[in-house]
Amino acid sequence: MTAPTTTHLLYLHGFRSSPQSMKAQKVAERVRAQHPNVVWWCPQLPPSPREAMEAVLHGVRDWPRSTMAVVGSSLGGFYARWLSLALGCRAVLLNPAPFPARDLAHYIGEQTAWHDPQERFFFEPRFVEELEVQQADIARLAPQHPATPERQFAIVSKGDEVLDWREMQAFCAGGTIHVLEGSDHAISDFDAHIDGVFQFLALA
Repeated sequence: MTAPTTTHLLYLHGFRSSPQSMKAQKVAERVRAQHPNVVWWCPQLPPSPREAMEAVLHGVRDWPRSTMAVVGSSLGGFYARWLSLALGCRAVLLNPAPFPARDLAHYIGEQTAWHDPQERFFFEPRFVEELEVQQADIARLAPQHPATPERQFAIVSKGDEVLDWREMQAFCAGGTIHVLEGSDHAISDFDAHIDGVFQFLALA
């Protein structure tokens, strides 16, 4: 089955990250250069998972579900999986966080932004609870709407120094999974893999 052409593309960054991330910038540049008619949005997400997804749902409320897609990295990959289930859209997951409530429980307190150390935010205990709710949503919805190779594409790095690649692989089960033997959490060699992402997205 041939996937529809993507006319609207959303990018969701990871924890402590921003639209200034390397992968977000590379995707944005390619969309602007080669697919100028595609609607592109890469918002700065608030630290609250509930508020982040409420803002995203509001922002894409008028987007066509059948021709929109979401790309997410790390925590953004978890959000992308949640969003794809909530809206029925296609998703690209880049080293997605499979258990963010568990892992980010260690980060409660003041944090700094990766791309601007002067920018600080407080990661609250309730944010972990919000992630637990979203994880429960995924566990409930995933069996009803299983991932397929046409609707989900993932890049998983065995060299990821932050997340366990086997957990990520299980999280992405059902879709097309490109496992990298090395690389790292940031997918620093993203240039070598961006073509596969765009081939899957089939942008207008």
